[in-house]
Formats: sequence, structure tokens, C-alpha cells
Amino acid sequence: MKAFTRLDARAAPLPMANIDTDQIIPKQFLKTVEREGLSRGLFYDLRFDGDGGARPDFVLNRPEYAGAGVLVTGDNFGCGSSREHAPWALMDFGITCVIASSFADIFYNNCFQNGLLPVVLKPDEVQALTGECLGGNHMVSVDLEAQTVTSPSGKVFAFEIDPSRKTKMLNGLDAIGETLSAAADIDAWEAGRTLTHPWLERAG
Repeated sequence: MKAFTRLDARAAPLPMANIDTDQIIPKQFLKTVEREGLSRGLFYDLRFDGDGGARPDFVLNRPEYAGAGVLVTGDNFGCGSSREHAPWALMDFGITCVIASSFADIFYNNCFQNGLLPVVLKPDEVQALTGECLGGNHMVSVDLEAQTVTSPSGKVFAFEIDPSRKTKMLNGLDAIGETLSAAADIDAWEAGRTLTHPWLERAG
């Protein structure tokens, strides 16, 4: 998993509450376990009309937000059914940070397992950031080490994050990577167990 330290990127505002995982990545795009290519299904029903044409008014189709790396959105983002494809689709599109006033728990946890940083700010801070990103300057900075978001005008918003999750994000560790980082300790424990409980090794 790629480490997340600091992100300086264009932010796309999507001020909608209760965006569920089926809106993020509709069910017809869940037939693959490959992470690449899922960006074509991201917000499909919002990005495209019934004939498959791009909706010019949708934020991610607007040229001023092309290449956005941050999504600023509404309350309870990622609600609905559990699907790891949701963070996969966002990241495949190039979005590596989502800022909202709250997230659905399962989606929030899935983000950390896949290297996408979910940032929780106060509702008035999200509103202020959204307003700025709707203006002419869309560049924001997200500093995980400092736990801050800097708006286009230079306003700084602080956010909280679990220390263990922060460490794993900074070092690019998912659950498997975290386990592998403790490989020496695991080997030492297994060697000690062989000495104290040799019959377990024979039973294997």
C-alpha cells in the first residue's frame, strides 16, 4: 500500500449527504476483483445520463476539477452495503482523500485498509471548505503528519485520527503489511514455543 504523508491537490466539491456505496460504485461494476479500471464506474449514475453521455454539470466532469485528488462531500458518506470496490474506484480515479463531516463505519474502515485517507471535519468547516472549492481556486493541502487541511485561501482545519491508523497510513501498511512488519518477533515467538512445547511441532 502506498504511504500517505502529504497531499497537495485539486479538491472537487460534492455537497451531498448520505451518498451510499451503490452511488459510489453501482452493482454492475462489482463483477471483478481487480482494482484497475473501476474508475469508469465511479459515481456512474451521477456522472452519466441514460445514454451513457457525460453530464456536463457533474463536478467530476467539469474541466476545472480535472485530476482532482480530494473529494469534499456531505454527511454520512459511504453508507449502505459494504463493498471494498468503493474505495478502490475512488483511488483508481485518482482521489486519495475524502473529506466529510461523517462517514459510514464500514466504508471508513475500508478506506484505511486501502490507502485512502478519510478526513472528518466539523460541519461548518466542511461547508466553508466546500464554498472555497466552488470558487476559482480549488487547491488544498492535506497533511497527515500535522493532521491538518489547508483550504485554498490558507485557512487551516485540524482533524483527529486514531494514532495506530495514522502510523499505518504514514508507512503504507495494510493489515498484511502490519503483520509482516512484526515478522522477526513472530519468528522469535515460534522458536521459543518449539523449545518449550516440542510436542506441538511433532503433532504438526
